[in-house]
Amino acid sequence: MSESTNGTNGTNGREDQSLAYAPVAGTEGAKRGTTKLKIFRGDAEGGEFVEYETDMIEGMVVLDAVLNIQAEQAPDLAVRWNCKAAHCGSCSAEVNGRPTLMCKQRVNEYEGEIRVQPMQAFPVIKDLVSDVSWNYEVSRSMTPFTTSQQAPFTMYEEDVERLYEPKSCIECFMCQDVCHVLRTHHKHPEFAGPRFFVRGQWLEMHPMDEANRLEYLKDGGGGIGYCNITKCCTEVCPVGIKITDNSIIPLKERVADEYYDPAKWLMRKIRGRKGSRNGSSNGG
Repeated sequence: MSESTNGTNGTNGREDQSLAYAPVAGTEGAKRGTTKLKIFRGDAEGGEFVEYETDMIEGMVVLDAVLNIQAEQAPDLAVRWNCKAAHCGSCSAEVNGRPTLMCKQRVNEYEGEIRVQPMQAFPVIKDLVSDVSWNYEVSRSMTPFTTSQQAPFTMYEEDVERLYEPKSCIECFMCQDVCHVLRTHHKHPEFAGPRFFVRGQWLEMHPMDEANRLEYLKDGGGGIGYCNITKCCTEVCPVGIKITDNSIIPLKERVADEYYDPAKWLMRKIRGRKGSRNGSSNGG
């Protein structure tokens, strides 16, 4: 992962040339005028949008434009990126208020002003770089894959296929950014967020996993009850994970079955009384 802010280019002697930028041979004839971007410049203490103008090249994406500006006009501009191919999730930002991967959005898709800013659900480090370390703290708080069986595992093909979608998450954290529980209500201590409900789905659906995470999802920091299934997380997912339908709703159903189903509640009471009469208790 790269956080480019400054650099030199020994090949052409320009001391203000960013190492993140390499001119593409033969693009001179493909220029299509210029484009203007308003980019947030600042840090956790505050900042402002600064307008830049750069050459428009055929096929240019927002990340290309930002890196051009970094290379030619603002060598101290901080931007996080890595693969430039929508596989790593590093270049997450907000373009015209919508969370997106800058390497996926073509400049010519926007009419008029293009405003680029860091994700708003997390603290700003500098310019377009957000501090997403909270997400890794949430990850550590979840019970990991737990099994008493020895790999390699033997599983039905349909069970394996169900694991493909949640496992395709690239951890861009855009679903976290767009979620109103985190973005607007700042429930970070009580709510894990859509990305970790996807992870919870993968763990709960794995036929070899033996841990129970329903208490965590309900009260232990998961806070899945806060989600009101608006599907905004699904709309911004760059890899097409149906977060709401395939992860959040099934987990909500499991939590409801475990803690709010009257038949199960009654059975726990009955089993608890029987356990007491036998001189033991199962904690029900």
